[in-house]
Formats: sequence, structure tokens, C-alpha cells
Amino acid sequence: MLNAWQVAVGVRGPNGRRPEYVVLANAVRGLLIDGRLALGVRLPAERELAAALGISRTTVTAAYRELRESGHLSSRRGAGSWTALPTGHRVGTSGLWTPSDDTDLIDLGCAAMPAPPELTEAATEAVADLGPYACGAGYQPMGLLVLREAIARCYSERGLPTDPDQVMVTGGVQQALDLLLRLLVAPGQRALVETPTYPNALSAFTASRARVSAYAIGPDGWDEDLVLSTVRAAQARLAYLIPDFHNPTGHLMQASLRERLPAAAHAAGTDLVIDESFVDLALDAPELPPSVAAFDRTARVLTIGGMSKPYWGGLRIGWVRGAAPLIARLAAARVGVDMASPVLDQLVAVRLLERREAIVAARRKQLLVQRDTLAAALRAELPEWRFVLPRGGMVMWVELDAPVSSALARSAEELGVRIAPGPRFGADGTMERFLRMPYTLPEDTLVEAVRRLASARADLDRPRRHAWSAPAVVA
Repeated sequence: MLNAWQVAVGVRGPNGRRPEYVVLANAVRGLLIDGRLALGVRLPAERELAAALGISRTTVTAAYRELRESGHLSSRRGAGSWTALPTGHRVGTSGLWTPSDDTDLIDLGCAAMPAPPELTEAATEAVADLGPYACGAGYQPMGLLVLREAIARCYSERGLPTDPDQVMVTGGVQQALDLLLRLLVAPGQRALVETPTYPNALSAFTASRARVSAYAIGPDGWDEDLVLSTVRAAQARLAYLIPDFHNPTGHLMQASLRERLPAAAHAAGTDLVIDESFVDLALDAPELPPSVAAFDRTARVLTIGGMSKPYWGGLRIGWVRGAAPLIARLAAARVGVDMASPVLDQLVAVRLLERREAIVAARRKQLLVQRDTLAAALRAELPEWRFVLPRGGMVMWVELDAPVSSALARSAEELGVRIAPGPRFGADGTMERFLRMPYTLPEDTLVEAVRRLASARADLDRPRRHAWSAPAVVA
């Protein structure tokens, strides 16, 4: 945690000269905003933090006082200080803390879309389907057979023959990853991730107490030789990859690397977890390469996916595809967590998958328009920012004109825009030059969001007096 503080405090930005205690308090708020500092964490003692940061204890004392006054710190004499929740805040859709009255906030921190129109009809049909299942206990750790069959058909249609016994239904993609970590990775074992990567995946690895190693994805995507040599050298127990419209960069992994990955992983004793959350959302890409699992000959590849991105995040249905014996072990481990997924939700998912072609086609059409609208707005309002136009998925990885991502997040919040700064997507708190921007909101909202971001960026270049205001987000 001290390392993250040192990074945040060291990046002061062009805001003019401010007292050191103000800089420190603002850095702590920034760590709370972007999720690198959780609620209820015990902060270092004043003397310890002063020594670690190379500043006076008086500065730390003043900063802690500011944080207590704004509601971000709770202290008890002789016991310590903990990050706290300001009055009137709640958990937001992004998992961060947010004011309960922020209805006008433009949220660019969450890459998700509203439910499709077909949801209501699918739910009505699912209720009618419920009768036979209501006669039993409802606990099926593997998931309903009818849903596993539908998921298996989707894989088979993509050229990856799949049996229902190779599929387990979970409570979303995040639970799929969490269950795999519980089963496969013991505390202290090494895990390999991309950087940048999905922040909630990083949280899952941290919770599992894995030793996380990372390799960087460049502006053109994966360096094939570097990835393979890293997999061989790391000899990690598990590696987590997002090859299809990577989150957050939007890159699509080349077929040649997909073909070589399973063999390299097998040689290193590494299981591959392939996140295909965005696989259905190709926009203007050519035909998709085969799934990594299509090249698996040694049962090293576990593919996870779900309904959240192409359908609706409120339908907490995900799945794991893998070798049948491992799936059976995973189901047994799952019983100690939540027994089974909700039956009615699974029946809704079945009905939505029956409408898959129409729903996904509409999603792609909508996302294509919104992606191009966001790109045009960025080029017009912030021409110094750079990005590679993603060929699919829901997000754009934007390089800023300076390492001010966290500072920009704080400034944009005051103008009614929530953004996900680059450090949230790395294991080491770096990537201050980057920002993830989803294009899942309506076109006019995206244009307005970019206009406000341009104003927030300009504010960072203007010296100003510091004035505390009630923060919009706390984690």
C-alpha cells in the first residue's frame, strides 16, 4: 500500500503550488476513488508514513486531520486510523463508493449496457418454464442441463465441439474466475496476468493471495515471442488472458499465438484461464480466430464467459468450459460457496440464448455507432490524446498527453463525470498516462462526457486555490 501512496503523492500535476499536507490528503482520496485503497483499511501510523514518504510528521498529522474532517478517516486514540465512508454514500455500479444522489453523474467507469428489449419476453417464458424445476430442491451445482446444453451448442457452432458435462454455470464471469482460483491456486503460488488487465480480476488474484507476475501488452497488442517466453519462464500455476477484444485495450489476439499458447503452458505446468466476456461483440473485425481452447491437447485451457456484456449485467449468469473431470471437481468446490445458481435466472438465460442472433446483432450495431461517436468527440475535443480504434468489445484505451490520469479522475468527478484511471488496470499502480473509456452510453451522453473531460483536463493546467468539496466517490 505504501508503494501506491508514493506513486500517487509523487504525481502532483500542474495544479500550482499547494501545501504538502493538501497533496497527501488529495492523494489518499485519489487512491480511494480509483479503488486502490479499500474501505475499512487501517492506515499507517503518522510516524511510519512520514518516514516512508520522506516528509515531516506534522504534514501527515495535518493530512489525516483533513481526511477526518471530510469523512474519509475514522480514528481512535491509541488504536489507529481507518478509511471510512462519508455520510450519504453507497456502493455504486462500479464497486466504488458513490453519493446516493448522483443521478446526473455520467458514469464512464462501468462498461455495461441496459437490458435488451427481449428480456421481458424471455423472463415471462422462463416463469412458465419453472414448474417442473419447482418440484425439486433447486440445488444443481453444475447448473441446469438445458442451459449447459445451450452454452455447449454456442461453443460447438464456433468450431469448438463441447459436451454439456464440460460446462458449469456460475454466478457471473467474476465468480467463474474466483472458483477457479480457489480450486487451482494455493496461497503463495505464482499467477501470470497481462498488464493492463481487468481490475476485478486483479482483485480476485489478490484475495486468493497469489503471487502475481505480469507482462505488458503493447500499443499493437501481444508480442508473440515475449508472451511465450514469459509463460515458460514464469512457470506460474495459472495465467489469465483476455484474447478477444481485450479489456481494457480492445486488442484481438492473433491466431498464431493462440495456437502456440496451450503447448507453452503445458510445458511450464501452467493452466490457462481464457476470458471470453467480449467474444460476441465483434464490430468491424474480420472473422474471429479460433478459441484458444481449440488448440488445447492437454486439458490446460479453461474458458470463462457469461451473459453480462452481450446481454445484461443484472443477469448474473456465467460459465466455465473445460475438461469434464476438472469441471466436476469445480462443481464440488462450488458447493462450499453458494450451492448453485438461481434456477429462474438460468431459465431466462436459456430463452435469451434462443434469441442470440437478433440480440447480438443489435448490440453490435449500437456499439459500432457509439464507438465511432466517442472517437470523433475525442479527436475534436482532445486531439492530443491518442488511441487505437478497437475492432470489438465495449471499451477504448486512451493515452493522455501527460501522466495525470488519477488527477483527471478527481477533476472530472467535480464536473459530473466518473472515469476509470489507468492505475486501476495494473498490478503496480502505474499507467498514469492512460484512461479506459467505454462506449456503452448514448451518443449525446458520450459527446457531453468528452466535453466535460476536456474542461477537466484544462483545469489541471490552471493554477488555482485548493478548496475541499464533498467527494463523490469513496472505496
